[in-house]
Amino acid sequence: MARIRKLQIQKFRSIHSLDWAPSEGINCLIGPGDSGKSTILDAIDLCLGARRSVTFTDTDFYLQNVSLPIVISVTLGALPDSLKNFDVYGDFLRGFNLATSTIEDEPGVGLETVITLVLSVSSNLEPNWTLYSERAEQQLLERSLAWKDRAQLAPARIGAYTQANLSWSRNSVLNRLTDEKANLGAELADAAREARSNFGAKAGPQLQETLEKVNKTAKELGVRIGNSQALLDAHSVSIGDGAIALHNESGIPLRALGTGSSRLLVAGLQRAAADAASIALVDEVEYGLEPHRLTLLLDYLGAKEEKAPPLQVFLTTHSPVALRELQGSQLYIVRPAGPTHSVSLAGTVDAIQSTLRSDPEAFLAKHVIVCEGASEVGLIRGLDQYAAKSHGSPTIASLGGGFVNVGGGHTDKCFERGTVLAALGYSVMVLVDADKAPTPDVLKTYEDTGYKYVSWRPGRALEDELFLSLPDSAIDEMLKLAAETVGEEFMAEQIQGRSKGKYTLIDIKAAPLIGGYTQEIRNFLGEVSRIRGNGWYKSVTAFEKIGRDIVGPNWTNLEEGFKDLINKLWDLTHVGRN
Repeated sequence: MARIRKLQIQKFRSIHSLDWAPSEGINCLIGPGDSGKSTILDAIDLCLGARRSVTFTDTDFYLQNVSLPIVISVTLGALPDSLKNFDVYGDFLRGFNLATSTIEDEPGVGLETVITLVLSVSSNLEPNWTLYSERAEQQLLERSLAWKDRAQLAPARIGAYTQANLSWSRNSVLNRLTDEKANLGAELADAAREARSNFGAKAGPQLQETLEKVNKTAKELGVRIGNSQALLDAHSVSIGDGAIALHNESGIPLRALGTGSSRLLVAGLQRAAADAASIALVDEVEYGLEPHRLTLLLDYLGAKEEKAPPLQVFLTTHSPVALRELQGSQLYIVRPAGPTHSVSLAGTVDAIQSTLRSDPEAFLAKHVIVCEGASEVGLIRGLDQYAAKSHGSPTIASLGGGFVNVGGGHTDKCFERGTVLAALGYSVMVLVDADKAPTPDVLKTYEDTGYKYVSWRPGRALEDELFLSLPDSAIDEMLKLAAETVGEEFMAEQIQGRSKGKYTLIDIKAAPLIGGYTQEIRNFLGEVSRIRGNGWYKSVTAFEKIGRDIVGPNWTNLEEGFKDLINKLWDLTHVGRN
């Protein structure tokens, strides 16, 4: 059950240089478009795949600069005995420190015995596979893996085209599934002869006129062919092992299965054949699969088996469903970072795992807006919709933005998540209430990331800001929306109970007729509308309406301090994003 311990890539496609020690089991690669995720899978496949030749072009070189050779190096551990044979590979056996993920040039005590295979391609576009160790290089020793060992190490590619794995073609998963080998050479040859004969018997009568003309012409020209026949070409109809394919009980080839079903079946077979081929590559794992089948596929690949994963899997995804099923220890963020590419482990801290469960979309975004609750998420989305519709502004989605809803609680949670996401390379903005001050050390740690935050004014939550900053006509709309959301009877009970009989809903609604909503009433409405567990607007949908249909259209009449906060929020979520 070989495992990749170290992957190093130089000058291949979009990757200038990369040095990565993957995990034992699932390695899910995510990152912005064109960040090199698929290139990493291709590099592994090209280096380890059981191929005698590969076609390269100038576009496979970094910046198409063919003067700088492509070098892909894969160091493998958990080696089968055949690869640890000292007489065959002794000069190329190396040591790997599992604790530090570093390579020693010779095996040693406490080190895992590993072997390094290198694929290099120079300007002549000819691939060259060789084993590597420093001492062998110094002694000018060269050696490649024996073909049977290459075939044993070759990863399984579970992609959009999996049909080859549903037949007994060379290197298919069916050939690796068991040790039994069909010895059907004579039977296959007889089947080809029978196919040619049967075709001729049926085709002859239909092509009789053409055959007669051929016979006549040949006779006139003295070409002795006798009576010609229309048979299948023996060179075109040669049946090999690849012609033996899986069929269902009705005789329909399984290669006719849909993409998702094929992927599921091949993934299951690959797990069953793990002893023979223990590395799998899956690009865009969600392709062709409904959410429940995607979950099933990930389970078969070993997503829930951390202690003894059956396969080492390298996969890419753009699906939040896939991320929700994974652990932070299985998630790697790929980013170009100047001349080098980084592959960063998401990690297992609570802030990461809870975000994976509640807002996995955030990990697929470029810019992340961390909000204290659904109220803030909804307000920003509503303002975003208003600006896009009324002014043609770019949306947060078009700028690569995503949200994290911390779900309330102490303000520290927002800054802690922002800090963790910033450390993973995400551009972060935090939006919090000001009714609970953050812990100074937590706030400073976030501020040290260099990213900004917006807080409502001291002592205020979002509802306070709205009722204190909107014009009277907009407060009328807020009360109307609350009635649609929770009902007037519920509002009346809360108003009377919270005010201890000082106000009734009728009194509140009559305020505009007798001088407008006073400061006292506005303060009270902010307080009563946000009672924990009984808020009037506590949903993303309700606050989207507030942002889109109330705050946005009343922009010119907003209180200036609140308008300044919204402008700052807008700048941090929209301006300069790309």
